[in-house]
Amino acid sequence: MSTEVLERPQTSASTEEALLSVNNIEVVYDHVVLVLKGVSLRVPEGQIVALLGANGAGKTTTLKAVSNLLATERGEVTKGTITFRGEDVHKLDTPELVRRGVVQVMEGRHVFEHLTVEENLLTGAYTRTDGRAAIRRDLEMVYSYFPRLKERRHSLAGYTSGGEQQMCAIGRALMARPKVMLLDEPSMGLAPQLVEEIFEIVVRLNREEKVTILLAEQNTNMALRYAHYGYVLENGRVVLDGPAEELRNNEDVKEFYLGLSGSGRKSFRNIKSYKRRKRWL
Repeated sequence: MSTEVLERPQTSASTEEALLSVNNIEVVYDHVVLVLKGVSLRVPEGQIVALLGANGAGKTTTLKAVSNLLATERGEVTKGTITFRGEDVHKLDTPELVRRGVVQVMEGRHVFEHLTVEENLLTGAYTRTDGRAAIRRDLEMVYSYFPRLKERRHSLAGYTSGGEQQMCAIGRALMARPKVMLLDEPSMGLAPQLVEEIFEIVVRLNREEKVTILLAEQNTNMALRYAHYGYVLENGRVVLDGPAEELRNNEDVKEFYLGLSGSGRKSFRNIKSYKRRKRWL
């Protein structure tokens, strides 16, 4: 299997024109619990941007804020803005966001277990109005990236493997013709070989289909290996960001994620070499 790593641009995601921009948002659950505390990030068109952090850092909440899925969990954006192609979209409903090209692949895959693999894929085209021929072409495109799905297309999705369900979830999102795909923990519960296969397909989709990707992932090494740029979240705040190659080589990131310190896992707030920079207002 290929182990090629993307060539990463030298420019900063914070200085390039953003396709998707999250500007100083706060998210509150149940009108009481403050989960995101002034999160800002930018996703330039054509790039893969990684959102990193431990479980509970706020990664999934950030993605759900972008795709406006917070209401199902009694959450809401109480401050800040989210823009797509320069337009404020954080108050649009999810179907309208999908029609505009913002599509999320949920953590845990969430396939329709009682439908076949192909029926699952076709549900992704529900909001499209460009006709059956175009949808059929895109279905064949999905099968070209995921040949295993074509082999299992008549199987009930609930009886397929975890890796096949993850492929199905990504393929279903592709059927919506996304401009930005929000990927939430695609490596969760998968064997290392399958994780690498999934990430390599994601990279191909980024390169060949021009899908911009915002990726939330706990597997830091894998995410930074394939991303262009990364943001590190801790306790609902962005504490560090930079080009992926720089983050991979950052001693603080290594210490935080790989547990290289003899005193156990540290917080960025306790690392003397880290200095909090003033963020977007």
